[in-house]
Amino acid sequence: MNYNKIDMAILDLLQKDISISIDELARRVGLTKTPCWRRVQKLEKSGVIKGRVALLDGKILDRNVSVFVQVKTSQHNKEWLEDFSKVVCDFPEVAGFYRMSGEYDYLLRVIVRDIPAYDDFYKRFIEVTSLSDVTSNFAMEEIKNSTEIYLGDN
Repeated sequence: MNYNKIDMAILDLLQKDISISIDELARRVGLTKTPCWRRVQKLEKSGVIKGRVALLDGKILDRNVSVFVQVKTSQHNKEWLEDFSKVVCDFPEVAGFYRMSGEYDYLLRVIVRDIPAYDDFYKRFIEVTSLSDVTSNFAMEEIKNSTEIYLGDN
């Protein structure tokens, strides 16, 4: 699907603040309310808008330890990947899960309360997976963490 400049402007505004009113959104992209609303519906139906969420502050909720877990496996077949993906996705602490190129096969971002909570996660994780290596890196400070996708240069 092709997205024009107005679509991109709508997407950029929505990803910054989903609570923006349709009136304000339309005004900022130079449309009237009804055509703007139709475009938003079209963008949702196309799948480019995957959902509407609230971004939570982990520090306030006492979930402020981010652990980047690098995983190596000797298994490289479709069935193993499907099973492993299901297992990983069933862990609520896993906020991000990626198949990687390079030295490690997978990268997980795990968000927990503290080091003992991560240790508990780690023990449960290695119990239900068959991996050749797991390396954990703890974020010392969050400098930038954004859900926004850069939409410039269009």
